[in-house]
Amino acid sequence: MRVCVVAEFYPRAHDPVLGIWAHRQAMAARDAGAEVRVVVLHRPIPPLDTPRREVRRRLGTLLRQPRQATLDGLAVDYVRFVAPPRPRGYGAWGAWAAPPLALHLRRLRTGWPFDLVHAHSAVPAGEAVRRARLGVPVVVSSHGADTFFTATNYAAGRRAVGEVYATAAVVLANSRGIEQSARRLGATRTTVVRLGTDIPGVLPAKRPDPTLVTVAHLVTRKRQGDVIRALWILRDRHPRLRHLIVGDGPERTRLEGLARQLGLEHRVEFTGQLPNPEALQAAWAGHLFVLPSVDEAFGVAYVEAMAGGLPAVGCLGEPGPAEIEEAGPGIRLVAPGDIPALAAAIDRELARPPRELRERGARARSTVERYFTWERCGRATLAVYEQALRA
Repeated sequence: MRVCVVAEFYPRAHDPVLGIWAHRQAMAARDAGAEVRVVVLHRPIPPLDTPRREVRRRLGTLLRQPRQATLDGLAVDYVRFVAPPRPRGYGAWGAWAAPPLALHLRRLRTGWPFDLVHAHSAVPAGEAVRRARLGVPVVVSSHGADTFFTATNYAAGRRAVGEVYATAAVVLANSRGIEQSARRLGATRTTVVRLGTDIPGVLPAKRPDPTLVTVAHLVTRKRQGDVIRALWILRDRHPRLRHLIVGDGPERTRLEGLARQLGLEHRVEFTGQLPNPEALQAAWAGHLFVLPSVDEAFGVAYVEAMAGGLPAVGCLGEPGPAEIEEAGPGIRLVAPGDIPALAAAIDRELARPPRELRERGARARSTVERYFTWERCGRATLAVYEQALRA
């Protein structure tokens, strides 16, 4: 079985973390028995909010992206396309990406006749594939962006999502909540395949001071500021408590300012973006993973932390964290935006005797071993491909 994966979010030369979950799922499907190649939709235009002094440098970085690469043994092609700026035109990006993608896929198919396409998200990848009219089954992954962002904010995006979902051989959702949303948006053939993580062997030594860890892109919905405010509430009760923030993004300046404003600049550490292996090592050296984000379709960061023996704290009402909690012990959920409740949850975890906290971490790791490994994800993904080909 030959599968062509098409994605917008996928690791690039200048950003090896972007869409790492799509890359790992492609690797898992390959390891489960599929032949896999990847095509990435690459828009070499800096975002509108890029500072003027940075535009030329960022444009050069995007244009220097190689057209081809090999990542962990997978052949990856980067197909350039142009489209209107994201704030206004994102819902129609699939239509803009379709012509160059169709040309590339037809050329690819002459030398490597693929049996199936797996598109990550309806817009732009799924819509571009649909417009290419390749005559092969298409599996579309719904990771939450179609539901929380594209179909909500753009009329063209809502139409595109509905059309892609309705014509897909299977819509592959990463949680039951997202599956239900996909059905409301027009999907008729759906299944749930949860993403995964590796189970580490040797773990790093713990930091000397109790440390909260957050690993995520620094954007508003991840709510790292809530953790900083919870740390302020706990500043006297836990005088040695620290907060390690791994990641980068548009919210960094505001978060650094918040830490200074609250007098916590010496207790909050920003590492910036780290390669995935380094980010995991940094996280596992902490004591409690805290990510009170909203619009969490699944949340690979939680299971990555739990795999390393860190109990986690997430938000109530989010599809992914709710299903992780349902699977087994290891994650505690609090109401979104309730900073006193978040502080209380952190306090309850850190107030445990060290042995009890280690045991809770071990149970978190066991939950991941049973339900959230890449091996399990790869087998399930391959089963979906086989289902799509039979259909």
